[in-house]
Amino acid sequence: MKKFRKVLDGLTTSSPSGGTIGSPSCGSAAGTPTTAPTPKEIDVQETLVSENFQLCKTVRHGFPYQPTALAFDPVQKILAIGSRSGGVRILGRPGVDCFCQHESGAAILQLQFLINEGALVTACADDTLHLWNLRQRRPAILHSLKFNRERITFCHLPFQSKWLYVGTERGNTHIVNIESFILSGYVIMWNKAIELSTKTHPGPVVHLSDSPKDEGKLLVGFESGTIVQWDLRAKKVDFRIYYDEAIHSVSWHHEGKQFMCSHSDGSLTLWNLRNTSKPIQVTFPHGKIQKDGRKESCKPILKVDYKTSRNSEPFVIFSGGLSYDKAGRRPTLTIMHGKAITVLEMDYPIVEFMTLCETPYNNEVQDPYAVVVLLEKDLIVVDLTQSNFPVFENPYPMDIHESPVTCTAYFADCPPDIIPVLYSIGAKHKKTGYSQKEWPVSGGMWTLGSHTYPEVIITGHADGSIKFWDASAITLQMLYKLKTSKVFEKPKQNEGRAAELVDDDPFAVQMVSWCPQSRIFCVVGISAHIILYRFSKYDANTQIVSLEVRLQCDPEDVISPSENENNPCFSEPHSGSHSPQPHHQHPASPGGGTPESFKDYTPCLKVKDRAVRVPPGYQAELVIQLPWMDGEPPQQISSLDINSAYGLLAFGNCNGLAVVDYLQKTILLCMSTLDLYGAADPYQRLTRSPRRNRQSTSGLTELSDNQQSVDTERSKSPTSVHYPTSLHNDPRVLPEPVASLRASHCSPVFYLLDNVKGPGRKLSLPTDLKTNLGTVGESQQFSHHVNGHCTSPTSQPCSAGKPRVPMGPEGPRLARRGPGRPPFRKAQSAACMEISLPVSHTEGFASRRAMLQQLHGVTMYSHDEHHTTTSYCWSDRESRENSFSRSRSSSVSSIDRDTKEAITTLQFGESFGRKSDTLPTPCLWVGTSLGVILLIPMSIPTDLEERMEEPVTIGPCGAVLMLKGSVLRFGFLDCMGALIPNPYEVWRDLNAPEDPDRPRKRKLVHYSPSSSQDTCGEGHLAIVCSERQAKVFLMPSQSCLFVHNITESSFVLRADVVSVCNSVCLACFCANGHVMTLSLPSLRPLMDVNYLPLTDMRIARTFCFTNGGQALYLSSPTEIQRITYSQEMYDNLQEMLGELFTPTETPEAQNRGFLKGFFGGNAHTFDREELFGEAAAGKASRSLAQHIPGQGGVEGMKVAASGAVGEIARARIALDERGQRLGELEERTALMMTSAESFSKHAHELMLKCKDKKWYQF
Repeated sequence: MKKFRKVLDGLTTSSPSGGTIGSPSCGSAAGTPTTAPTPKEIDVQETLVSENFQLCKTVRHGFPYQPTALAFDPVQKILAIGSRSGGVRILGRPGVDCFCQHESGAAILQLQFLINEGALVTACADDTLHLWNLRQRRPAILHSLKFNRERITFCHLPFQSKWLYVGTERGNTHIVNIESFILSGYVIMWNKAIELSTKTHPGPVVHLSDSPKDEGKLLVGFESGTIVQWDLRAKKVDFRIYYDEAIHSVSWHHEGKQFMCSHSDGSLTLWNLRNTSKPIQVTFPHGKIQKDGRKESCKPILKVDYKTSRNSEPFVIFSGGLSYDKAGRRPTLTIMHGKAITVLEMDYPIVEFMTLCETPYNNEVQDPYAVVVLLEKDLIVVDLTQSNFPVFENPYPMDIHESPVTCTAYFADCPPDIIPVLYSIGAKHKKTGYSQKEWPVSGGMWTLGSHTYPEVIITGHADGSIKFWDASAITLQMLYKLKTSKVFEKPKQNEGRAAELVDDDPFAVQMVSWCPQSRIFCVVGISAHIILYRFSKYDANTQIVSLEVRLQCDPEDVISPSENENNPCFSEPHSGSHSPQPHHQHPASPGGGTPESFKDYTPCLKVKDRAVRVPPGYQAELVIQLPWMDGEPPQQISSLDINSAYGLLAFGNCNGLAVVDYLQKTILLCMSTLDLYGAADPYQRLTRSPRRNRQSTSGLTELSDNQQSVDTERSKSPTSVHYPTSLHNDPRVLPEPVASLRASHCSPVFYLLDNVKGPGRKLSLPTDLKTNLGTVGESQQFSHHVNGHCTSPTSQPCSAGKPRVPMGPEGPRLARRGPGRPPFRKAQSAACMEISLPVSHTEGFASRRAMLQQLHGVTMYSHDEHHTTTSYCWSDRESRENSFSRSRSSSVSSIDRDTKEAITTLQFGESFGRKSDTLPTPCLWVGTSLGVILLIPMSIPTDLEERMEEPVTIGPCGAVLMLKGSVLRFGFLDCMGALIPNPYEVWRDLNAPEDPDRPRKRKLVHYSPSSSQDTCGEGHLAIVCSERQAKVFLMPSQSCLFVHNITESSFVLRADVVSVCNSVCLACFCANGHVMTLSLPSLRPLMDVNYLPLTDMRIARTFCFTNGGQALYLSSPTEIQRITYSQEMYDNLQEMLGELFTPTETPEAQNRGFLKGFFGGNAHTFDREELFGEAAAGKASRSLAQHIPGQGGVEGMKVAASGAVGEIARARIALDERGQRLGELEERTALMMTSAESFSKHAHELMLKCKDKKWYQF
């Protein structure tokens, strides 16, 4: 515990009137110097220390991205999925969900459980075998074996065996001891497996399995079609099969007399061991005989399972095999049961499937009961016990990516009633038709931990849907789904402004704002629209109110004072920008007489103008849209805040700020960022060059091929880009000091969008999001040109007294385009992008700029006339990284940058708008991309009736403060260091029946800054964090108490004031991957961890902190990764995680009977140790494979470090397990004794009954 004390006697701040600013290390306010009442000292007891913080991953949710392998333990009943990135997801009963990652990141080729042993073997693409210990809550690698000279192609581990068969690309089969992970000297060489007369190599090993009839016989399948049964004892071949078609898989009949093969021509062959010269049956399940008598050519059957059933015909299950003629058919899984053939069509390609059987023994009747099918983007389980083969309802959140995730929000410590309410509403819309049986993957143990509280995760998606997830106790369960597209009319294809602005996803969600207490929900869409929702338990007929806010202004058109009075940023010319003016949605007036004027002033989407029936849940009340202006699409919304206590909603973009009263459905404020300053502008804005220069440059850029440059220039909005007539301003050709000077005036806004000249600009989700999820669509082309509002984060504020130097943006790099084809661009939302760029590694100025443009959502690609449709492949990563345009520098002209000063963050709260204020009033804190903080005081009627009738007055003439870099986050503390929550309105159901005894009145909850400050007087602390630094201001004096420069070499992507360990801190996530926490209010560094060495675009866009020391991000297009930075949660994590391994008795093998044991071979006398051990087989070559001991996880490390204590702990665990088994044995013995006594009693009774009977009486 540390006490911070700052004496503020006589401390005042001042700055000359005229817009210059003071040193960045102290607070400053433009205007006349004033002396504000300040407390004599601030006494804050800071309780947080570095020991309170520990960063680690907690759990991963969603579907494994790019899956490659599947395995199932039939005794433990747990499932493992391997992925291309080297990750392993192990799933059991709901709550049992574990993620493991190979450090190498190599793709996983195959998974093999040590059945009922609590271990897993993974074979990776880097030719390494790993043994994972699953007997701990966080699995760890015990051993690794790296093959040096051969490549692994197939592995097989027989049940209850410690010897693993490993097939290689050269056709050899090696044997590995699982316990020691040492290679045996016993090798089956390919040249010994085939006949000496064979002149060709048989190919890689694609199958290995031991015979169910005799474990001493190993069946080896080669890719070329050769099958060999190898006698392990005699070290010779029993038989060889040569088939013309390549083999993909082999499956035994449980008796060991037959096996079935799947081939590349779509055929299935059945072989009998009595006659291996030819197959006893060849079938083409999906190949029909054509008119000319030939079979249809079919696709390969990639896998077949041949499973017998005790009470019915055998099951033959396979994937693939469809005829090539049926183009466009979806991937299929075929189930042949007797004469019935069932074809199950899948939504995605099949990666792997596995049949679940009642017994783990391969020499018993299998009795399959389910099929687990791993698809590229889904996991389904089919019930085989019912004739219609229904699927099981998946209890895991595998459908996060049902539509690509575009934004996330995380809320911890929610009101306890919100989750049951959302669940009850969402349960009414659940799908039906699932199997009635329990989910078959039911292994492991999980209990609700003691350290749990209500948590909600919200995901926004590309199709406009919103999903609410219950994230309590490190689980994830969907609660409720909301479709925002239902608010709008369905846009007809190639019709309307939405088709011109957004290609595929006009309803894509860009950001969300949610107040759990009032249940007010706000959604920002990519088509520059905002939807306000209220929650109700009752359905209703509602008329959705629509407002148009024309937040599009062009300061360069302000030529004379008369024009300045009618600033075009207002929705309608009216006196005063603060008078409420409702702007309901209406069709554009055709008064202009031209089609272009008819299109102007229309929004991108059309709101339903009729009363609609809405179900219980979130119901749309208000839609706010930014319309087209002067042929230009609206700029996307970059910031949003809503406050239910005030009844106000504020949003901004790169043009300005708007405030809407959603209770009265009126627009209170609509101003450009420049107009918000008034006389307190901290910068000296210089005028633009004359418009005639712009007209002369349009021909140079070749953006227009017709004679309408004059008309186009007249209707220009600030979204157009000014291209100079020469390239002399290009910093690439300027001396280094000049280029760095220009680069010093820029600041990043990572979610803003680039602007391109011309009305042909389009917006959509990035192609990376769609192609990563496998969508094949038109290749998305980007323009070379980008406006100056989204630039390098290496920004520095202008020094005091130095005006900005007027500079034009650099000239564009010309690209070939067809006639009349303007440069297209795509909007970057919170997308799933796959590029990872190291921040520290910058190859020159342009490479650094390319990385920043990629990070900030202004990726640029050239647009060629002959673009083609291409699908994404994993090798595109490098080509995409190299496709950035280098046509403009990260520096911008002063006037272009100033007019595009974006609103980056907003927050309502009780504060002091001016230094002279003595009481807190409702205020709106505004942060801009230039690091400027504006305070806008408001006057809101307190009485309910007055609030609905009297207008809210807003005066944008409050304080102006400065920081380095773009402002990201605000937070408020009282003078005791406690967090001041936002005021809110208690939820009330507006659709509930009227109750005369309990009228519905607004109940507001306010947290006044002066409520707990009896000793400190009035005032509060304001925490402001930008991309470069954090400051703590004392309000109302606006004195800067503490300053901390967070980073110099990188920039902050996300910052939040969060509650941890009954205190508060500032949590930051930087572009270089560092996660930091700073104490409040002293801004003392508490934690700085280099968590992510590379800056991944998806992480940068979806990372969010929440209370309780937790955070999350989208680790892949289909997965959410949750982390904690709290030591308390780290200590309790073991309790919260599920147990993967539970002691389970291995089922006993069926009694084979005397005759079967006598005639069925000597399978039970096979001793692998005698054959494969070092004594018999010798040692393998050291150069063939290298053994790498594993760490054994945290538990293993602790055991190794504790020495004798670890041995005692291990012995104690062994004793506990032995005692448990002895107890079970004792119970079984007692049961057998009871049964024997009962049998003896009944036998004695029977003897007495029959004792006196003669033989003929029976």
